[in-house]
Amino acid sequence: MKARIPKGAGGAQNMNQMIKQAQKMQDQITDLQAEIEARDFTATAGGGAVEVTLTGKKTIKALTLKPEVVDPEDIEMLQDLIISAVNEAINTIEDTTEAEMSKITGGVSLPGLF
Repeated sequence: MKARIPKGAGGAQNMNQMIKQAQKMQDQITDLQAEIEARDFTATAGGGAVEVTLTGKKTIKALTLKPEVVDPEDIEMLQDLIISAVNEAINTIEDTTEAEMSKITGGVSLPGLF
């Protein structure tokens, strides 16, 4: 049995329109990725005792420690607070990226793009 294309579907014209839409979406995604990479994301831990700022590229830009959190007898707590703040900032970057990308893609997951 042969597949039939409905009359008036505009085969080539419809395909060209889909290609243009895909290119527009790709351009929007590229622009959004650049915009997110240029942003700073800040997170805290320990009630603000540790504050970390990451770029959208997930590199640490700043780390602030309140003096009272620096206890030579409890280095492990300080390490845990730093790890917690960094992980929170990374999660914020990823959540922001996913939410803003879904606005462009209409919620369709495009593996490998973000």
